Amino acid sequence: MSQIEKAKVFAELHVKGRPIILYNAWDAGSAKAIADAGAKAIATSSWAVAAAQGFKDGEDLPIAVAEQIVSRIAATVEKPVTMDFEGGYSDDDGALASNIERILDLGIVGINFEDRVVKGKGLYGVDRQASRISAIRVAADRKGIPLFINARTDVYLGNGDDLEEALKRGKAYANAGASGFFVPGVRVPDHIRRLASETPIPVNVMVMDGVPANDELAKLGVARVSYGALPYAEAMSTLRQKAGKLFCEPASKSATSMAADSPAAARQ
Repeated sequence: MSQIEKAKVFAELHVKGRPIILYNAWDAGSAKAIADAGAKAIATSSWAVAAAQGFKDGEDLPIAVAEQIVSRIAATVEKPVTMDFEGGYSDDDGALASNIERILDLGIVGINFEDRVVKGKGLYGVDRQASRISAIRVAADRKGIPLFINARTDVYLGNGDDLEEALKRGKAYANAGASGFFVPGVRVPDHIRRLASETPIPVNVMVMDGVPANDELAKLGVARVSYGALPYAEAMSTLRQKAGKLFCEPASKSATSMAADSPAAARQ
């Protein structure tokens, strides 16, 4: 598929009540494993991508490194790829547009774009964030790519649980050109139901403690379920456990255990 075809397919996967499941990747290897497992699309997690390179989340990862990683992912898998682009690495609309045009050249078809002031405090005002989304939409249209802009609000992450504020932002972001509305941190079923029914674009909920199960999210009208940094955290936990057994056991026993658990042994 061409990039435009992938973008159209990705958008069509967002169906209210039958959500696309995105098990987030952090590099080309994890993306390929997730794609091989049957994923219909690949999404990155900014937290996981940064952590895998020894950086903290919040645009500490240099943009050139982020671009290199997503470029390798897009070149490695045939599935549509959406990038967690945090705040776009700029507060200036012109620079933001340039950043978007550059990452579109890498083959991605979607982004997460958040309203948190990444290097500051709190959230952008509704009108200011809407203008930033508009700048992204204009840049994508200029490139001829129907970019899926997943507009994220952090209203539920450290900024209270203001459903009415979230609804206001969802409608404003949709009017500005957003394709989806991402509300990480929302847990209350009735809030999720209202967000899904009253927001004019598909709603994305992130899996975390206290969030209803995926089948319940589907019944509530969610169109996209993502896992954020959870896959990376679980993979690193397994790695630490495996390494801990290796280093804590006698050498001969560790070698035997390692051989039994190896991919080569699994193929025999």
